[in-house]
Amino acid sequence: MPGLTEIRWHARAGQGAKTASHVLALALLRSGKSVQSFPEYGPERRGAPLRAYTRYSTEPVRRHDSIEHPDLVVVLDETLLGEPAVSEGTSEETPVLVSRSKDRMANVEMLGTVAAQLGEPPLETLQDAAAEILGGKIPASDLRAAVTRGYRCRS
Repeated sequence: MPGLTEIRWHARAGQGAKTASHVLALALLRSGKSVQSFPEYGPERRGAPLRAYTRYSTEPVRRHDSIEHPDLVVVLDETLLGEPAVSEGTSEETPVLVSRSKDRMANVEMLGTVAAQLGEPPLETLQDAAAEILGGKIPASDLRAAVTRGYRCRS
């Protein structure tokens, strides 16, 4: 499908990949895109490897399968880099963003990095989505700052 962008997130359960994928999808939706965001779990236990997916386009997204050939790979836990699943379906040109942060908001910072890499959604829209989804757990000002740190790291 022309104009379709697919992002595959790799993390361990509890590191916030599912949430980050959801926040990104909400920000892209508010930017006028058609979006999908969903996780794929192995064994459902904290620390187990998992994948999350974000798919978006200017056209309606009708695919509902996992992402086999991502346009971007995001790794929230660098210990997963040796796993074959991380490079599965990628090419030499596929960007792989790896979080080296041990901060509790590494997934939120990585949202900013992803937006800078993609050139969308707008930073403020992403900050608003993060504050809406996570604002009950973390002060909105901290969330906005974390997204900005990640964005500046890449831009």
